[in-house]
Amino acid sequence: MASTVRIATRKSPLALWQAETVQQRLQAAHDSIDVQLVPMTTEGDLKLGQPLYQLGGKQLFVKELESAMMEKRADLAVHSMKDVAAVLPDGLMLSTYLEREDASDALVSNHYTSLDDLPAGAVIGTCSVRRRAQLMAARPDCRIKNLRGNVGTRLSKLDSGDYDAIILASAGLMRLGLHDRIAAQLPFHLSLPAAGQGIVGIEIRSSDEALKALLQPLHDDDAADRVTAERAVTRTLNGGCSAPVAAHATLHGDDISLTARVIAIDGQTTLEESISGPRVNADALGVKAAEALKARGAMKLLAEAEAFLAEPTTTC
Repeated sequence: MASTVRIATRKSPLALWQAETVQQRLQAAHDSIDVQLVPMTTEGDLKLGQPLYQLGGKQLFVKELESAMMEKRADLAVHSMKDVAAVLPDGLMLSTYLEREDASDALVSNHYTSLDDLPAGAVIGTCSVRRRAQLMAARPDCRIKNLRGNVGTRLSKLDSGDYDAIILASAGLMRLGLHDRIAAQLPFHLSLPAAGQGIVGIEIRSSDEALKALLQPLHDDDAADRVTAERAVTRTLNGGCSAPVAAHATLHGDDISLTARVIAIDGQTTLEESISGPRVNADALGVKAAEALKARGAMKLLAEAEAFLAEPTTTC
């Protein structure tokens, strides 16, 4: 069994919080191992001048960490699950999920306390296509403007007056101790979360059974079942991290309930499916919800979104 475990992580404060949390829990569970961080600057951290969807999506934040594992420069990587592609590279697997934090999207504003309070023409910042589409559905009178950078950078741009409000994940703000910056948590009927939002996942080499066993004390079965159902939706729809697809699952004893949504890029059409069943069938339920969305025209909406985002003049 390895005496040293190396964690590949981005250098942003939130990524480091996640990696350090895994580091501390792993060392607490196994006092005989040394857990080290391997901080990295990813392509997504460097290319801040364009929207993510024009650069290849949030996978830009992940691929360097995955390369480090495949090249055995690191043993595991810690991710926000909303940033992880539905299909992983050969030889890698998601072995472990930490318990879920709040999954909602948060409205952050220095002057307004709800989405309804924003005046017509208000500028809202986000880099998420999913959030953009749902904002367009709820407030088509507002202007959606691209917003990149880590949490601190985005808050600074809000504070400097570039935006009337910005949308961030509640979980990230909470983990960084920034609860007071949340003006309102958006209800799910207005902004359904991304698959896996609020869940920290650990990715390892598929062949590393010893490491998988070491990580077992950190694993949360409830988070695993919920993210399994949600990611089955995005996988079945071929909806990457830069697609207007949302999914959220809740548990009720031995059952799981899932809501899946595809939104037109202009917000004019929303397709939604809700399904429930035994949680042991989480993946199959996610597939069933996605197939129902396909039958109602989801792939047409996703193709239209992809074409719109491919236009060189397109901005959020």
